[in-house]
Amino acid sequence: MASVGCSMREHALPGGFRAITLENQLLAVTLLPEKGADIYALVYKPRQTDLLWKSPWGLKKPGTGIVSTGASTEAAWLEHYEGGWQMIFPNGGDECRYKRATLNFHGEASVLPWDYEVLRKTAASVSVRFTVRLYRSPFRIRRTFTVERSLAAVLLDETIENPAEEDLHFMWGQHPAIGAPFLTGGCRLRLPARTFTAHDSEISPSSRIAPSTTGPWPKVNGKFGAVDLSVVPPTHERVTEFGYISEVEEGWYALANPALGFAFGLAWPKEIFPYCWFWQELRGSFGYPWYGRCYVMAVEPFTSVPGSGLERAIAAGTAPVLAAGARVEARFAAVFFEGAEAESISTEGQVIQPANA
Repeated sequence: MASVGCSMREHALPGGFRAITLENQLLAVTLLPEKGADIYALVYKPRQTDLLWKSPWGLKKPGTGIVSTGASTEAAWLEHYEGGWQMIFPNGGDECRYKRATLNFHGEASVLPWDYEVLRKTAASVSVRFTVRLYRSPFRIRRTFTVERSLAAVLLDETIENPAEEDLHFMWGQHPAIGAPFLTGGCRLRLPARTFTAHDSEISPSSRIAPSTTGPWPKVNGKFGAVDLSVVPPTHERVTEFGYISEVEEGWYALANPALGFAFGLAWPKEIFPYCWFWQELRGSFGYPWYGRCYVMAVEPFTSVPGSGLERAIAAGTAPVLAAGARVEARFAAVFFEGAEAESISTEGQVIQPANA
């Protein structure tokens, strides 16, 4: 494929949301500055496939339609959850109280509008930096997205700053929701790790693994026999799973669709994100908000477990502390590659495959 260079465009999505799309000849990534600097779409051009799931209720601006009328911040978050990929910070999962502030479900960063500036726009690369200052916490955040010519990857650099005069705990994670047509039964996940632990309460009767079950990754004892979590179950089966992958040996995973012949990979610094949350909603949950209609999964690098809010993570000893005046930085790489096998993926977007792949 001829190299045609990189480009960037600012445009509007249906409903009036502003969007920014960065692209090269291999991929296009669409970002939402008005909502969390979310990744709304991630398209692999050679296959004309958008990796990311879209919720059936769709993209909706805050202040339109039914506005956050739920009795919890979880309901408010879900009402505006379009699918796609969120940055989760400084709280993950359940609403909680920390230093007299109410931290909403999945944190402020994923719901606030962000400012942005174009750092670079050349044929060789395009780069856009998003910034936000949280309201309920004093943190400042930067997310910088870069696309380079001939690289089938989006490079994402995130920086968290604590300008307060006291140390602060936090939870930090990535929430890439993967859906059809890429996600089907038979997709295979490779993630170098040792242990899986199911969430401590059952979120659906369709879960094959009992709450709090711990076992070797990826094959875990389930309610009716061994469950191989590295293989997505047949599409006709209704399955819901939620748990945590720990003892991560290398900071990357690859999710391959052998029938389609290509894969998605994500790389991150495992010293900062030693866990992955594992979520599958494969038409296995009924009632609000899924109603048996949603087919989506996510493997989410995270600083902390469990997914029950910052208070629980502090109690579990997994919530990092950012000292007053300090900052922490991390780079992620989201990549596409042909074939179904990978031996490693770097945070520079490089994929090493077996010689016979």
